[in-house]
Amino acid sequence: MLTSTITFPSNNHLLHAYLARPDGEGPFPGLVLIHEAYGLNDDMRRITKQFADEGYAALAVDLFAGRNRVVCMFRFFAGMFLNALDHSGIRDLRAALDYFAAQPFVDAARLGAVGYCLGGAFAVAWACTDARLRVIAPFYGSANPPAEALARACPVVGSWPEPDFSTAAGKKLDEALDRHRIPHDIKIYPGATHSFANQRRSESDLNRAAAEDSWRRVLAYFREHGV
Repeated sequence: MLTSTITFPSNNHLLHAYLARPDGEGPFPGLVLIHEAYGLNDDMRRITKQFADEGYAALAVDLFAGRNRVVCMFRFFAGMFLNALDHSGIRDLRAALDYFAAQPFVDAARLGAVGYCLGGAFAVAWACTDARLRVIAPFYGSANPPAEALARACPVVGSWPEPDFSTAAGKKLDEALDRHRIPHDIKIYPGATHSFANQRRSESDLNRAAAEDSWRRVLAYFREHGV
Protein backbone atom coordinates (compact mmCIF):
# COMPACT_ATOMS: atom_id res chain seq x y z
CA MET A 1 0.00 0.00 0.00
CA LEU A 2 1.12 3.55 -0.76
CA THR A 3 0.06 6.48 1.45
CA SER A 4 0.73 10.19 1.24
CA THR A 5 -0.56 13.61 2.23
CA ILE A 6 -1.33 15.80 -0.76
CA THR A 7 -2.36 19.39 -1.48
CA PHE A 8 -4.36 20.72 -4.42
CA PRO A 9 -6.29 23.90 -5.28
CA SER A 10 -9.99 24.50 -4.73
CA ASN A 11 -11.32 27.87 -5.87
CA ASN A 12 -9.25 30.47 -3.98
CA HIS A 13 -7.63 28.20 -1.38
CA LEU A 14 -5.72 24.95 -0.97
CA LEU A 15 -7.17 21.66 0.21
CA HIS A 16 -5.24 18.91 1.97
CA ALA A 17 -6.07 15.21 1.79
CA TYR A 18 -4.80 11.82 2.86
CA LEU A 19 -4.34 9.34 0.02
CA ALA A 20 -4.08 5.57 0.33
CA ARG A 21 -3.92 3.21 -2.63
CA PRO A 22 -2.75 -0.27 -3.50
CA ASP A 23 0.74 -0.89 -4.82
CA GLY A 24 1.00 -0.92 -8.59
CA GLU A 25 0.02 1.34 -11.45
CA GLY A 26 -3.72 0.64 -11.50
CA PRO A 27 -5.95 2.19 -12.54
CA PHE A 28 -7.98 1.50 -9.41
CA PRO A 29 -11.58 2.45 -8.65
CA GLY A 30 -11.55 5.71 -6.72
CA LEU A 31 -13.35 6.71 -3.53
CA VAL A 32 -13.55 10.14 -1.91
CA LEU A 33 -14.02 9.91 1.88
CA ILE A 34 -15.75 12.75 3.72
CA HIS A 35 -15.10 13.16 7.43
CA GLU A 36 -17.33 13.88 10.42
CA ALA A 37 -17.24 17.12 12.39
CA TYR A 38 -13.98 15.89 13.98
CA GLY A 39 -12.12 16.44 10.73
CA LEU A 40 -9.48 14.35 9.06
CA ASN A 41 -8.24 12.43 12.10
CA ASP A 42 -6.42 9.14 12.65
CA ASP A 43 -9.68 7.20 12.53
CA MET A 44 -10.46 8.56 9.06
CA ARG A 45 -6.94 7.64 7.95
CA ARG A 46 -7.52 4.11 9.27
CA ILE A 47 -10.75 3.78 7.27
CA THR A 48 -9.02 5.18 4.18
CA LYS A 49 -6.36 2.49 4.44
CA GLN A 50 -9.05 -0.17 4.91
CA PHE A 51 -10.51 0.77 1.53
CA ALA A 52 -7.05 0.68 -0.04
CA ASP A 53 -6.64 -2.85 1.34
CA GLU A 54 -9.78 -3.74 -0.65
CA GLY A 55 -8.28 -2.49 -3.91
CA TYR A 56 -9.43 1.14 -3.95
CA ALA A 57 -7.57 4.37 -4.40
CA ALA A 58 -9.05 6.31 -1.47
CA LEU A 59 -8.81 10.05 -0.89
CA ALA A 60 -9.88 11.49 2.49
CA VAL A 61 -10.35 15.23 2.05
CA ASP A 62 -9.71 17.66 4.92
CA LEU A 63 -12.52 20.20 4.52
CA PHE A 64 -11.18 22.20 7.48
CA ALA A 65 -7.62 22.55 6.16
CA GLY A 66 -6.06 25.87 7.11
CA ARG A 67 -9.35 27.20 8.48
CA ASN A 68 -11.12 27.48 11.83
CA ARG A 69 -13.16 24.32 12.39
CA VAL A 70 -15.97 26.06 14.29
CA VAL A 71 -16.34 28.71 11.59
CA CYS A 72 -16.31 26.01 8.91
CA MET A 73 -18.99 24.02 10.70
CA PHE A 74 -21.22 27.07 11.00
CA ARG A 75 -20.73 27.83 7.30
CA PHE A 76 -21.37 24.22 6.29
CA PHE A 77 -24.56 23.85 8.33
CA ALA A 78 -25.86 27.17 7.02
CA GLY A 79 -25.07 26.01 3.50
CA MET A 80 -26.79 22.66 4.01
CA PHE A 81 -30.07 24.37 4.88
CA LEU A 82 -29.88 27.44 2.63
CA ASN A 83 -28.40 25.87 -0.50
CA ALA A 84 -27.86 22.16 0.07
CA LEU A 85 -26.62 21.44 -3.45
CA ASP A 86 -24.07 24.22 -3.96
CA HIS A 87 -22.29 25.43 -0.85
CA SER A 88 -18.57 25.65 -0.10
CA GLY A 89 -18.29 22.05 1.11
CA ILE A 90 -19.82 20.65 -2.09
CA ARG A 91 -17.62 22.88 -4.22
CA ASP A 92 -14.53 21.64 -2.38
CA LEU A 93 -15.59 18.03 -2.96
CA ARG A 94 -16.03 18.67 -6.68
CA ALA A 95 -12.55 20.18 -6.77
CA ALA A 96 -11.18 17.14 -4.94
CA LEU A 97 -12.74 14.84 -7.51
CA ASP A 98 -11.38 17.00 -10.34
CA TYR A 99 -7.89 16.42 -8.97
CA PHE A 100 -8.41 12.78 -8.02
CA ALA A 101 -10.04 11.61 -11.26
CA ALA A 102 -7.16 13.07 -13.27
CA GLN A 103 -4.54 10.89 -11.55
CA PRO A 104 -3.20 8.06 -13.74
CA PHE A 105 -3.73 5.45 -11.00
CA VAL A 106 -7.48 6.26 -10.74
CA ASP A 107 -10.13 4.77 -13.03
CA ALA A 108 -12.25 7.87 -13.71
CA ALA A 109 -15.16 5.70 -14.87
CA ARG A 110 -15.38 3.99 -11.45
CA LEU A 111 -15.82 6.68 -8.79
CA GLY A 112 -17.75 6.77 -5.53
CA ALA A 113 -17.96 8.56 -2.20
CA VAL A 114 -18.27 7.56 1.46
CA GLY A 115 -19.34 10.05 4.13
CA TYR A 116 -19.73 9.99 7.91
CA CYS A 117 -22.31 12.19 9.72
CA LEU A 118 -21.57 15.65 8.28
CA GLY A 119 -19.83 13.84 5.44
CA GLY A 120 -22.81 11.54 4.94
CA ALA A 121 -25.10 14.51 4.41
CA PHE A 122 -22.57 16.01 2.01
CA ALA A 123 -22.31 12.75 0.06
CA VAL A 124 -26.08 12.64 -0.56
CA ALA A 125 -26.25 16.26 -1.72
CA TRP A 126 -23.14 15.88 -3.86
CA ALA A 127 -24.56 12.81 -5.59
CA CYS A 128 -27.51 14.91 -6.77
CA THR A 129 -25.23 17.30 -8.64
CA ASP A 130 -22.24 15.31 -9.93
CA ALA A 131 -22.83 12.57 -12.49
CA ARG A 132 -19.26 11.31 -12.09
CA LEU A 133 -20.26 9.53 -8.87
CA ARG A 134 -21.53 6.04 -9.60
CA VAL A 135 -22.41 5.06 -6.03
CA ILE A 136 -22.27 6.58 -2.53
CA ALA A 137 -22.27 5.26 1.04
CA PRO A 138 -23.60 7.75 3.63
CA PHE A 139 -23.29 6.85 7.30
CA TYR A 140 -25.62 8.55 9.85
CA GLY A 141 -25.89 11.80 7.93
CA SER A 142 -28.79 14.24 8.23
CA ALA A 143 -29.20 14.62 4.48
CA ASN A 144 -31.34 17.58 3.42
CA PRO A 145 -31.34 17.98 -0.39
CA PRO A 146 -34.54 19.06 -2.13
CA ALA A 147 -36.74 16.01 -2.70
CA GLU A 148 -36.83 16.54 -6.46
CA ALA A 149 -33.02 16.66 -6.62
CA LEU A 150 -32.83 13.06 -5.42
CA ALA A 151 -34.20 11.99 -8.80
CA ARG A 152 -30.68 12.71 -10.08
CA ALA A 153 -28.88 10.70 -7.39
CA CYS A 154 -26.73 7.67 -8.08
CA PRO A 155 -27.25 4.33 -6.27
CA VAL A 156 -26.97 4.62 -2.48
CA VAL A 157 -25.95 2.16 0.25
CA GLY A 158 -26.67 3.87 3.57
CA SER A 159 -26.32 2.95 7.25
CA TRP A 160 -27.95 4.56 10.29
CA PRO A 161 -28.24 3.69 14.00
CA GLU A 162 -31.50 3.71 15.94
CA PRO A 163 -32.32 5.62 17.98
CA ASP A 164 -30.32 8.61 16.73
CA PHE A 165 -30.98 12.23 15.75
CA SER A 166 -30.00 11.40 12.15
CA THR A 167 -32.16 8.31 11.65
CA ALA A 168 -35.28 10.19 10.48
CA ALA A 169 -33.21 11.58 7.61
CA GLY A 170 -32.15 8.06 6.64
CA LYS A 171 -35.75 6.88 6.60
CA LYS A 172 -36.86 9.88 4.51
CA LEU A 173 -34.02 9.22 2.11
CA ASP A 174 -35.13 5.61 1.78
CA GLU A 175 -38.69 6.71 0.93
CA ALA A 176 -37.55 9.36 -1.55
CA LEU A 177 -35.25 6.97 -3.38
CA ASP A 178 -38.14 4.50 -3.58
CA ARG A 179 -40.33 7.16 -5.20
CA HIS A 180 -37.65 8.06 -7.72
CA ARG A 181 -36.76 4.42 -8.36
CA ILE A 182 -33.09 5.01 -7.56
CA PRO A 183 -31.34 1.74 -6.59
CA HIS A 184 -30.57 1.77 -2.88
CA ASP A 185 -29.91 -0.28 0.22
CA ILE A 186 -30.72 1.65 3.40
CA LYS A 187 -30.35 -0.21 6.68
CA ILE A 188 -31.17 0.91 10.23
CA TYR A 189 -29.24 -0.80 13.06
CA PRO A 190 -31.32 -1.01 16.27
CA GLY A 191 -29.26 -0.46 19.42
CA ALA A 192 -26.22 0.92 17.61
CA THR A 193 -25.07 4.44 18.44
CA HIS A 194 -23.90 7.40 16.41
CA SER A 195 -20.49 6.93 14.78
CA PHE A 196 -20.70 3.15 15.15
CA ALA A 197 -18.49 2.66 12.09
CA ASN A 198 -15.68 4.64 13.71
CA GLN A 199 -13.17 2.84 15.88
CA ARG A 200 -13.64 5.19 18.81
CA ARG A 201 -17.30 4.14 19.10
CA SER A 202 -17.03 0.43 18.31
CA GLU A 203 -16.64 -0.72 21.92
CA SER A 204 -20.15 -2.23 22.29
CA ASP A 205 -21.24 -5.52 20.76
CA LEU A 206 -24.08 -3.82 18.85
CA ASN A 207 -21.75 -1.17 17.45
CA ARG A 208 -19.20 -3.77 16.40
CA ALA A 209 -21.88 -5.86 14.73
CA ALA A 210 -23.26 -2.81 12.90
CA ALA A 211 -19.78 -1.71 11.82
CA GLU A 212 -18.89 -5.15 10.47
CA ASP A 213 -22.21 -5.65 8.69
CA SER A 214 -22.23 -2.19 7.12
CA TRP A 215 -18.64 -2.65 5.92
CA ARG A 216 -19.59 -5.88 4.14
CA ARG A 217 -22.71 -4.26 2.66
CA VAL A 218 -20.80 -1.25 1.34
CA LEU A 219 -18.10 -3.35 -0.34
CA ALA A 220 -20.65 -5.70 -1.91
CA TYR A 221 -22.86 -2.86 -3.11
CA PHE A 222 -19.98 -0.90 -4.60
CA ARG A 223 -18.82 -3.93 -6.53
CA GLU A 224 -22.37 -4.69 -7.67
CA HIS A 225 -22.52 -1.20 -9.14
CA GLY A 226 -19.14 -1.28 -10.83
CA VAL A 227 -17.01 0.62 -8.32
